[in-house]
Amino acid sequence: MNLDKETRLRIIEKASKQVGPSVFWSTIIVITSFLPVFLLTGQEGKLFSPLAWTKTFILIVDAIVAITLTPVLISYFLKGKFKDDNANPINRGMERVYGPVLKWCLKWRKTTIGINILALLVAIPMLFSLGTEFMPPLDEGSILFMPVTLPDVSNAEAKRILQVQDKIIKSLPEVDQVLGKAGRASTATDNSPISMIETIIMLKPQSEWREGITKQEIIQELDAKLQIPGVVNGWTQPIINRINMLATGIRTDVGVKVYGQNLDSVYAVSEKVKTALETVPGVKDLYVEPITGGKYLQIDINRQALGRYGLTVDDVTMTIESALGGASIGNTIEGRERFSINVRLAQEYRNSVERIQRIPLQTAAAGTIPLSSVADISFTSGPPMINSENAQLRGAVLFNVRDRDLGGTVEEAMEKINAEVTGIPEGYYLEWSGQWENQVRATQTLQFIIPLVLLIIFLILYFSFKSIKEALLNLVTIPFALVGGVFIVYFYGVNLSVAVAVGFIALFGLAIETAMVMVVYLNEAMKELVDKKGNSSETITKQDIRDYVFMGAAKRLRPKIMTVSVALFGLIPVLWASGVGTDVMLPIVLPMIGGVFTSSIHILLVTPVVFEMTKEHELKKHGKLEIYDVKH
Repeated sequence: MNLDKETRLRIIEKASKQVGPSVFWSTIIVITSFLPVFLLTGQEGKLFSPLAWTKTFILIVDAIVAITLTPVLISYFLKGKFKDDNANPINRGMERVYGPVLKWCLKWRKTTIGINILALLVAIPMLFSLGTEFMPPLDEGSILFMPVTLPDVSNAEAKRILQVQDKIIKSLPEVDQVLGKAGRASTATDNSPISMIETIIMLKPQSEWREGITKQEIIQELDAKLQIPGVVNGWTQPIINRINMLATGIRTDVGVKVYGQNLDSVYAVSEKVKTALETVPGVKDLYVEPITGGKYLQIDINRQALGRYGLTVDDVTMTIESALGGASIGNTIEGRERFSINVRLAQEYRNSVERIQRIPLQTAAAGTIPLSSVADISFTSGPPMINSENAQLRGAVLFNVRDRDLGGTVEEAMEKINAEVTGIPEGYYLEWSGQWENQVRATQTLQFIIPLVLLIIFLILYFSFKSIKEALLNLVTIPFALVGGVFIVYFYGVNLSVAVAVGFIALFGLAIETAMVMVVYLNEAMKELVDKKGNSSETITKQDIRDYVFMGAAKRLRPKIMTVSVALFGLIPVLWASGVGTDVMLPIVLPMIGGVFTSSIHILLVTPVVFEMTKEHELKKHGKLEIYDVKH
């Protein structure tokens, strides 16, 4: 049919007034439901705040455009000959499928609601059976191998171990480059002892790997080949390792810090903890941070002997410093570079206690004497490095978690330690750290954020509909959106994490957005019924309510399907995405995809059923229908 300009603009204005406010408020709900993500702190806050800012600004503009620019554009582009909805074959096909299904649901209302409740009851135990972790592991594309040797290892032995390990690692066809170091770098910020080795393994592009092999299988193969006596292997990734060490002081996924006042007692308690953790599934790369067993060269100066030879303590210590440590005697300049010139005894004159005892000392009265004449020289044991936190000595039991979720592993480990680690001295205590520390903090924040999101959504729905009943009718969509999110997360084998929680938060807004569109059309159908037959139980029958509910749901199917489809078409491609970063994207998107499916089924089939039942109850109790003007 052809319409003149005035009639066309009047229809566009009426349609915009009908759905515009609901589109606006549903967009506001999506915005506000995501705002509590800004309350996240720490690593999770830094990771997700850019997402929250981007989504917020885009949706604010979207809400404004939906009620201002969109009607204007429609008036410009929606011209010519107009066709009925049924002229679209896709629309006719959807109505042919949807209509009979909806009629069946309206006829068998209790069965329909029962099936939905059953699905919800199945999803609840599935939700609680999911593993938990702080953040999904991000594949950085490289591997950090961090073995630890005995604390008294010599420089030569550490160098030999490093060379052997690098050669074995390079033998794998997937390895591109290997760079290892033992001890600390030339900086005061790196306190690594010589017993700690760090090897960065750069892998070739995945297209050049052996067919079917994964990064985890590469690590397992390397770990099996690198079983060297006296060396405890540790596997992580470069970036997350630095983040863990800077944030918690723990260089593995999880660590149990042991606090006390005596190093020997701290070490004894740490060994008990290690023994208890050895049988916990998922615990890998387990070792106790060495706080005893270091070797020191001890030189005790005999002051009486010094007096006999006319020497002072400074004379002896300066000679030892120059002979063993080196004395700076000047600088050399090469272009713009300056190098310090140090002088000390050659290695063959200081590589044993006997050689050190023969270091010559010059005296005024007795000529040249050996160092052993005025000092007792020997090796003694002591701590390789002393760590302290909160004014207490600190040891640590370190381990990584593989082949299992972090939360379940730590919870079982806690039970083991509580049951088996007894006899801890008074004043000594344990503290869990590493990624678990971050997970506890994030969980506490989310326990506050998610109820806040639901409260915000409810308040907006209430102010939009001016009715608690209508607000609850929309809000009940959320649990059924949760069903699909839980199912898809469960079958994908994804653990609950901050990323999954952010996905569910985003899902809540999307589900409410679609529900509001359905409720708008159902209320519009009730208004048409009242306008036609009057608002009285004497003129309106149950069949009238059912007919108009069916009309409000089925005859306006296309905008509801479009609302769902836009969300799905934007999210589904992430399932096939690959590369760095997809590890975090997938847990966010999965709950949204699954939840949109089940929430859409609930909105299209269950919401009309519940709406019909509420209207029948209103008609029976009050003798009339409550009509809500949701167009404002």
